[in-house]
Amino acid sequence: MYILIPVDSNKRETAKLTTQADMKIWALVEFENGKAKTVSFNEDRTAFGIEWIDFIVLDNKFESYVDFMGEGMMCLVKRKEETIDEVVSAFAFKELDEIGL
Repeated sequence: MYILIPVDSNKRETAKLTTQADMKIWALVEFENGKAKTVSFNEDRTAFGIEWIDFIVLDNKFESYVDFMGEGMMCLVKRKEETIDEVVSAFAFKELDEIGL
């Protein structure tokens, strides 16, 4: 399964989840067996070559998410997580909140 995250850098260890307005690049996490199998970065979220992205994790519940829902993604919002690894851990333990219509 795949998780899309807007972040401020393409360095996995230091990249922080940010709003879509402030993001520099998208991180795509391949999540398997409770952990991140791979993390890749791209400025264009449609250029990853993946047919289906399961989830997107946004910075707050006021972010624009309708387009993502229209593409079939489940939209989640962080609580206090900042880094990619913190988001992945929160995802594994179901500690992210769902947003939607």
